[in-house]
Amino acid sequence: MKHRFNRVIFYLIFSILIGTIVGTIDTIFSLGLTWVSKTRVENFKYLIYFLPFIGVLIVLSYKKYGKGSSKGMGYVFEAAHSENTIIPKRLIPFAIISTWATHLFGGSAGREGVAVQIGATTSNAVANFLEKKFKFNLKEVKKILICSGIAAGFSGLFGTPFAATIFSLEVLSMGCIEYSALFPALTSAYVAYFISHLMKISHFHFKVQNIPEPNLKNIFYFLIASLSFAVAGYLFVYSLKKLKKVEFMKKIEPTKKIFFGGIILVIFLILAHHGRYSGLGTNLINASFNGETIYSYDWILKILFTVVTLAIGFQGGEVTPLFSIGASLGACLAGYLGFPVEFLAAVGYCAVFASATNTFLACFMIGIEVFGYDMAGYLFIGCAIGYLFSGETSIYDGQKKEHQKI
Repeated sequence: MKHRFNRVIFYLIFSILIGTIVGTIDTIFSLGLTWVSKTRVENFKYLIYFLPFIGVLIVLSYKKYGKGSSKGMGYVFEAAHSENTIIPKRLIPFAIISTWATHLFGGSAGREGVAVQIGATTSNAVANFLEKKFKFNLKEVKKILICSGIAAGFSGLFGTPFAATIFSLEVLSMGCIEYSALFPALTSAYVAYFISHLMKISHFHFKVQNIPEPNLKNIFYFLIASLSFAVAGYLFVYSLKKLKKVEFMKKIEPTKKIFFGGIILVIFLILAHHGRYSGLGTNLINASFNGETIYSYDWILKILFTVVTLAIGFQGGEVTPLFSIGASLGACLAGYLGFPVEFLAAVGYCAVFASATNTFLACFMIGIEVFGYDMAGYLFIGCAIGYLFSGETSIYDGQKKEHQKI
């Protein structure tokens, strides 16, 4: 595809196809997750006790039938950075069903990891099909095509096509943006968003009205809050990596680890407000923005339960829990620093995400799309500080480090 016109036509057709397929699968996943979450809330006292047994079933299923699908996000980064990596198509149903099961029975996890895997796997599969069937030489553009899939997956799930586009360009390598993928990523993101909108998938949006004046006092306190968000994101990443790699955890056989770890989770999830920290954490997000009760320890317990859930082998993502951690921390700090609760919850929502993923611009764009353009100045500073002062680790192990932050 040496000629520009041919590339444009190919990217356009490919991106529309990927956006349609991924947007449809995202819709199915979202509808299922909504039903699962509602069912768990209504029947928590019965379902929670099955969590350890479901965990064992998940591990055994991956071991017997998964054929490497347990690598999950690792495959996404390998496929983007290596021309020859083929993501197994069975990863999609395994990721979806195991995430549904984790949420149904009370695990604390997210969903974005599944959406990104859906997008990357689909784009990888279509690219490999085109190479074999029509003898296209796509090795040089595999990374661009993977970006298109990631954008579609993220956009269809969260309803933020601008942020999804930038996320796909930014997430693969820290300090480097893959601008060559801008056109196909933007196209697939909007197609996936249109599909989810057509299917009436609800996405979280909240217009922040009460924005404080940028005087010296407010700026000083805002910087303190932003540094707190950076620390929270770093704490999440550090805890997750540490627990996964600690020698004691590595020596335990996976089925035993998820079973006995699941028992511990069951006990503490029941004791901690009877399932308040199960699932995505959208309950904490809604509470932060609707004047409901937020405890000063909500954010730290959400970190703890999500880290344990993912470290012992349950499936799901990290992003929505990060949103809930940031929102609840922001709501908590607002009372001490004299800011409107919804204002600081919005900044925390985005800044903790930036801190944990090394994706500054994508998090800034999420804030604008979700909370409104009037928040742009504060969101930019909050996400920048979250990104800069959180170290160079990330929830994504396969993320390349092209440049140092500072």
